[in-house]
Amino acid sequence: MSLLQDILTFNEEFVAKKEYEKFQTTKFPNKKMVILSCMDTRLVELLPNALNLRNGDVKIVKNAGAIVSHPFGSIMRSILVAVYELGADEVCVIGHHDCGMSKINSAEVLEKMKGQGVTQETIDTLDYAGVDLHKWLEGFESVEESVRHSVDVIGKHPLFPKNTPVHGMAIDPETGKLDLIVDGYNK
Repeated sequence: MSLLQDILTFNEEFVAKKEYEKFQTTKFPNKKMVILSCMDTRLVELLPNALNLRNGDVKIVKNAGAIVSHPFGSIMRSILVAVYELGADEVCVIGHHDCGMSKINSAEVLEKMKGQGVTQETIDTLDYAGVDLHKWLEGFESVEESVRHSVDVIGKHPLFPKNTPVHGMAIDPETGKLDLIVDGYNK
């Protein structure tokens, strides 16, 4: 059986047994916060538990590295929608120690892409069109600096409400310990 079929088979039983009932909530976050976090597998359950969050408490946006890489990309759009449409009053960027984005090498990623069939012609076309794939794929050296950068991009965004606090933290993916990097109340 394939992974997809395993998921669909489990889901059929999940729905039939009404297991979803314990997760029911509204689309509005109870704790009025939106969190930008990394997509690291170690954080799937650890992060909410380390923050005492239950289903429905917050909006969680995830991407590689908890990075706001473009002020008008989908991450920033999601944060703005959470604030203006879904009642979030605060934002928290939570990066983590031992993040894969701190070790990423854009040249190696491009080579892996070529190994999977992306042609040099495609890469050259994107380069010619002004897409700097090395910059787009680059990671960071310091999780603290990366979190500060994302907090700064959010807080200084021209469409972001200036009275909304933006916090920054880093979590230890082994223990769940949080390190405060930016206290959005004291900016």
